[in-house]
Amino acid sequence: MRRRWIGLTLVVVSSIAAFLAIFALWANRQLLNTDNWSTTSSKLLASQVIRDRVSGFLVDELYANVDVQGELQAVLPPRAQPLAGPAANALRPLAERGANELLERPRGQQAWEAANRTAHLLLLRVIDGGGPTVSTEEGKVVLDLKQLLLETEARLGIGGGLAGKLPADAAQLTVLESDQLASAQDAVKILKALPIVLLGLSLALFATALAVAPGWRRKAVRAYGIGFIAAGAGALVATALLGDAVVGSLARTEAAEPAIDEVWTTGTSLLREAAGATIAYGIVMLLGAVLAGPSLAATGIRRWAAPVLREPAISYGALAVVLLVVVFWWSPTPAARNPALALLLCGLIALGFEGLRRQTAREFPDADFAASQRRTREQLALAAHSLRERAGRGTGAVVTQAGAHPASGPGHGATAPPPDQDRLGQLERLGRLRESGALDDEEFRAEKARILAITAPSASG
Repeated sequence: MRRRWIGLTLVVVSSIAAFLAIFALWANRQLLNTDNWSTTSSKLLASQVIRDRVSGFLVDELYANVDVQGELQAVLPPRAQPLAGPAANALRPLAERGANELLERPRGQQAWEAANRTAHLLLLRVIDGGGPTVSTEEGKVVLDLKQLLLETEARLGIGGGLAGKLPADAAQLTVLESDQLASAQDAVKILKALPIVLLGLSLALFATALAVAPGWRRKAVRAYGIGFIAAGAGALVATALLGDAVVGSLARTEAAEPAIDEVWTTGTSLLREAAGATIAYGIVMLLGAVLAGPSLAATGIRRWAAPVLREPAISYGALAVVLLVVVFWWSPTPAARNPALALLLCGLIALGFEGLRRQTAREFPDADFAASQRRTREQLALAAHSLRERAGRGTGAVVTQAGAHPASGPGHGATAPPPDQDRLGQLERLGRLRESGALDDEEFRAEKARILAITAPSASG
């Protein structure tokens, strides 16, 4: 009993490590993977709320770097020049609409994605210590939207020759300041190692729990599956609660809340995906533990699959096909899309499969693949014969009922019993099925009673 409590404690701690690993994996994949960063930025731009904010920023930068009123005065006649100021103000909503339309088009989206990819690559280079073109002494990383600003200016047709007039810091959003560099470098070092440490710790604790309590292994697998489900569900709940806190703390005005909420929702999509995958892994472990359990349904499934499971070439061939289709072709979880994690996942599934295969071989040592095929064919033949008999009896009953007349005497509407020869043939087939093992004694007696019950009217008549 003490060993089981130790094993249960280890499983609980390993589940907590799995819960923390979900957030570590998300942070690693979202912050340190340029492809994921660029994909997320593109998803953000697909949101109308984000496009409105970006277009407003671009127009603000355009008005800050271009004398729109002066540009209008230059093209207006002298008498209309006093209207240049009101016209410049009236032009702003049209400029924002034009910038928004630009961001909806492939050209604007490509410029946005390119700017985000460049900024992220620069961020990683600075955090890793710089390079031949990046200095970490003034490690300032910015998101440069200057190209989008030029595209906006060209679309609106004001501020000609803007490219030569823009200052160096025009349309730039700071991602990292130089005084934040040391903290960022330390955080990234931890973040790179943390997912591996937490995942390794979770698996090591689970393996220890299996070793500590050998007679408790199936229940340990079941507990670990439940722990995984709880970890994934807890991560989803924590994400929702953290989202409320983050949006509430960053939104200085009510108007800013929708944009911040959209950034959080889109930025944590990988986190929710990892949590969902953890729940899926937990369900697989839980189902595996139930399948190895003592219930009648699980025992029946193992008995049915025993001939196949006892043949390593056949069973592992089937497992390989399933893994190729599910893990490597479908790839429903993030781990399946990572070669190293996919191989680890396949290895863990193979270990569980081997345990189930050995258990089935111990329980059903006489299971034979050829005999199982023969029994299956005989059972199908018996089922088809029974179905034909029932269909024939049903048709005969309908015909007899339709031909019955109210004035008919007693016995005129009785169903004719099957011939004795047919009854003996059915009993002989039943005997052969019992001898082959397709029917056990109880099934044989029940089927025999059914045949004799059908012929009972002939004996009483």
